[in-house]
Amino acid sequence: MSVLSGKKILLGVTAGIAAYKSAFLVRLLVKAGAQVKVVMTPSSREFVTPLTLSTLSKNEVFSSFTNEEDENAQWNNHVELALWADLFLIAPATANTLSKMAHGTCDNLLLAVYLSAKCPVYYAPAMDLDMYKHPTTKATFDTLDSFGNTRIDATHGELASGLVGKGRMAEPEAIVSFIEKDLLKGLPLRGKKVLITAGPTYEAIDPVRFIGNHSSGKMGYAIAEKAASLGGQVTLISGPVSLQTNTSEIELVSVTSAEEMYKATRKYFDETDIAILSAAVADYRPAEVASEKIKKSDTELHIKLEKTKDILASLGELKKDQYLVGFALETENELENAKSKLKKKNLDLIVLNSLRDKGAGFGGDTNKVTLISKDNKTLPFEVKPKTEVAGDILAYIIDEINE
Repeated sequence: MSVLSGKKILLGVTAGIAAYKSAFLVRLLVKAGAQVKVVMTPSSREFVTPLTLSTLSKNEVFSSFTNEEDENAQWNNHVELALWADLFLIAPATANTLSKMAHGTCDNLLLAVYLSAKCPVYYAPAMDLDMYKHPTTKATFDTLDSFGNTRIDATHGELASGLVGKGRMAEPEAIVSFIEKDLLKGLPLRGKKVLITAGPTYEAIDPVRFIGNHSSGKMGYAIAEKAASLGGQVTLISGPVSLQTNTSEIELVSVTSAEEMYKATRKYFDETDIAILSAAVADYRPAEVASEKIKKSDTELHIKLEKTKDILASLGELKKDQYLVGFALETENELENAKSKLKKKNLDLIVLNSLRDKGAGFGGDTNKVTLISKDNKTLPFEVKPKTEVAGDILAYIIDEINE
């Protein structure tokens, strides 16, 4: 999953020959999971059609304050467009538009949106060699950069004039990559290694049957996806679930039994900064596993069970500088049991949810949790989608590790 996934991106297109690349840029941004809206200068419509960009973005394209062909058309609110965006990318950005941006000129919708924008602004210059080298262009760049805008520098190559030199707009793939890397720099988990466990474990009785539980893994996978979106380098150790992750920042390690999960967590823990163990690990397993399917014969079947290794407690013993988080699913004396587990297993934080709470527990898309810190402070939350719960948990951890 790209860091651009879910982002609302406003693409500004100005009147340069490189405007044809805007179609490829829209396609790449949408493919990365972004929502894209396009604002064009009136003259840019001569280089690429609004229909093309609207089809690719699946959104209306804006180029004027009103639809001049419809006297009853609604006003295109530049402030509303600017506030909608998580980031504003102007590509191509011509010398004319850049100069107007630097000096506050506002003679079209794109410039009005720019002057109203409160989000990060990126611009990709595109112009001829001599224009790019002109002192006034350099002064424009300096002014725009001083405003906090981010320049995606032009590249060296063949230009529309036939000259060869700097001024060619960066390729769409390079622009998307630049923005992704720039956004990652400011993410709170950038450079942090995050270990997460998720799902159930299955403890074999024979080649056909097993002891397991109802965990779907949704909570752990939501935490993994959110941690990756915050810049974390995530290792997700997952029991048998029907979920998938397509995020390149997540290394998925699939296991089946408690013993396999124990070995996997121990393997990665030393290099981990944050460990969040949300998996529902079986507490017991059959002492002996039948090599063949057990036939149904007697009216009763007795299976001797033995305890599995306590993964969370073992990591608590190994813990050095890691921030260790456990989960507690309780049915009675919830707070007392969770606090006891927190202390006994040397945790920094425990996430409590109760099967008594409607909307919490296994299988569903929502959860209701209470966070309990090692100094026994409690922070309860209401029922929320598990994706939002993941955000609450990670926001708390980030505040703790940055204190």
